[in-house]
Amino acid sequence: MKIKCISIDDEPFALQQINNYILRTPFLEGVAFCNSAFEAMDYLASHSVDLMFVDINMPDLNGLDFIETLRQKPQVILTTAYREYALEGFKINAIDYLLKPIAYTDFLKSANKARQWFELSQNQAVPLLAQPDENLYVKSDYKIVRIPLRDILYVESANEYIKIVLDNQEEIMSLIRLKEFRDQLPDNLFMRIHRSFIINLNKIKAIERNRVILNSNIPVPIGNLYRDAFQVYVDQNFKAF
Repeated sequence: MKIKCISIDDEPFALQQINNYILRTPFLEGVAFCNSAFEAMDYLASHSVDLMFVDINMPDLNGLDFIETLRQKPQVILTTAYREYALEGFKINAIDYLLKPIAYTDFLKSANKARQWFELSQNQAVPLLAQPDENLYVKSDYKIVRIPLRDILYVESANEYIKIVLDNQEEIMSLIRLKEFRDQLPDNLFMRIHRSFIINLNKIKAIERNRVILNSNIPVPIGNLYRDAFQVYVDQNFKAF
């Protein structure tokens, strides 16, 4: 599989360098090289791509604002001459961040991260479930991790990933959507109470008006769409005196 790439940079030399690096990398296919965010927007209006190399500092519309305008966002590797933008890359869930001047070895490391991401996303449609009353097996950081169901405190959506938080506050990231993950969990132990949260029902410490308090005093909000179903569960299982 070749990863279809578009690169966006207002500096001709930087754009040509990315072009050359893509051509040197067997699993990448450069489909467009754009001098501005607006040129890239025109291309993406009628073409789909897998990965974008985006310069942050561009006139008229910078790379970060450009990414935010996209309804369907390809994966992103940011390029810039300014190290302080690394945090911004984290906020938009970029695969990596390349600091100019870019050496091919650094470019290849980032490209390999992208390839691993795509391979993992293709291979993991759902987590692997074995012994459903005891353990869950998920892919995380390119390995399969065994998670005892009793140890899960809650699960939180993080864009295309989920964050599984355990009793000991360990966090496990896995590339799967929250709804798909919920389908693999036993209904008698777990409930989705918010568009971004699934909780372990055995970990409920207290229930307040708009949130649940889990063990370790962890608050989780109750979403309006899930409030009625959760209230039915509370009425059936909690008897307050």
